[in-house]
Amino acid sequence: MENNKVMNRGLVVVGAILIQLALGAIYAWSVFTPSLTSEGWAKADTQWVFAIGLASFAVFMVVAGRKLASWGPQKLAWIGGIVLGIGYILAGLIGGTSFWALTLLIGLIGGAGIGLAYVVPIAVGMRWFPDKKGMITGLAVAGFGFGAMLWVKLAGSWGHLIENMGLSTTFMVYGIAFAAMVIIGGLWMRFPPAGWKPEGYEEAAAAAAGSADDKEFTSSEMLGKVQFYLIFLTFVFSAGAGLMSIGLMKLYPMEALQANGFTMAEASAIAGTAMAVFFSLANGLGRIIWGTLSDKLGRKTSILIMTATQGVLVIMFTYMAGSEMLLYLGATLIGFNFGGNFALFPTITADTFGAKNVGQNYPFVFLAYGVGGIAGPILGGIMGDVGNFPMAFTISGIAVLLGTILTFMVKPAKK
Repeated sequence: MENNKVMNRGLVVVGAILIQLALGAIYAWSVFTPSLTSEGWAKADTQWVFAIGLASFAVFMVVAGRKLASWGPQKLAWIGGIVLGIGYILAGLIGGTSFWALTLLIGLIGGAGIGLAYVVPIAVGMRWFPDKKGMITGLAVAGFGFGAMLWVKLAGSWGHLIENMGLSTTFMVYGIAFAAMVIIGGLWMRFPPAGWKPEGYEEAAAAAAGSADDKEFTSSEMLGKVQFYLIFLTFVFSAGAGLMSIGLMKLYPMEALQANGFTMAEASAIAGTAMAVFFSLANGLGRIIWGTLSDKLGRKTSILIMTATQGVLVIMFTYMAGSEMLLYLGATLIGFNFGGNFALFPTITADTFGAKNVGQNYPFVFLAYGVGGIAGPILGGIMGDVGNFPMAFTISGIAVLLGTILTFMVKPAKK
């Protein structure tokens, strides 16, 4: 334990970002889909791999939460990184372009590796930074958001890996890189010694923030509290609206822009820029900025502001999608708030149910992301099929505003 006492907690930040950059792999799946469709895959088949990956991610995150205490954060991170790496390496070696092989190896096994490692930097970071829980969580999960962009660009327009090496070799290179980054980042994934606190950190501040020992809830205790369900539903509505917006961010504006006189090529380029540049960058920055702001404003206040503005923005998006400048603005603001979810929901879980058990408790809250990830895009697809994208955004926006009301009702949990 002695080396934990002298460990510079800044190294925890480096390790957390390294791990999350690798785990952002799941959102890079879209860069592989054109090669697969050219091999005869249906578009729906490419989405199945992604959907299985997201489901596996969420389920194995709950498993990781249960194993965190017995395995320890370092071992758990390493196992997650190795499982993720093996999934991609085997996909390159034996998967090729087989639907079932890639669904199993990249979807199920790759998703499991991400789920096992994801909660580690969040749980470790909060223990080393009790004074800046929002900031450390925001920095860690920003790595996840920016990681997606890094892997997409390396395989595509920056590194041309798929073009130069082919799909199978790219899978293998990525598998080795993911495992290496998580193993290196995992070197610093250790909890501080019992009783350790940063210089100048007051226990009274900890108690006020809801992280004193009498505010530590086990997962089963948390699941018996109304606060859990209020937070969970707010996350469902907020994540669902964001994920639906991601799914439609190219399709719907293309339709709206063409209706306003843009050619199909112009509309495609503008909508692509809105998603790839404005939404993606704002999504990464939103995680850091919302996390840092919440250390000052408080978690509940931050979620109230984020969901209230997001609800209005999602409803207003139907009036913004047909104008180039307003589309860029809408994509930026919706992306910024969407990113905030991943910094604010782990930290409100820690504030409400205790920071010590956040590794065990947050995976249950994160299941809301899986629910929103199914409900939001399906709603968008159904409304799109009947030619009424605006109705999808209006319904989602109202749901997010309902989340604002639910968050307002969250009171400190009592034993």
